[in-house]
Amino acid sequence: MPPRLPELIRRARRLALERDRLVHELANEWSAALRGRGFSPKDLDALWEGLTEDAVRRLLGSSSGAVGAEAIRREAIEVIARVKERVEAELAAGG
Repeated sequence: MPPRLPELIRRARRLALERDRLVHELANEWSAALRGRGFSPKDLDALWEGLTEDAVRRLLGSSSGAVGAEAIRREAIEVIARVKERVEAELAAGG
């Protein structure tokens, strides 16, 4: 018997909350690691670009093919962009 719609909605919400928690946690760690290091905005842009490409490469390498490469790329770009946004906000607010 296939799962029911409310069950799938609850699962999707749980996964989204977990992803948000992980993004927040990772952003806190990156902020602490980068704070006071004197990186220029150009340096940080290069860092985020490199992290995005590395994430895409790793995810594509570990993908079983069930999800398309473009979907994996979009997801990696979105998640890294969210981390970057939080880190930039934290660094701007705290030094």
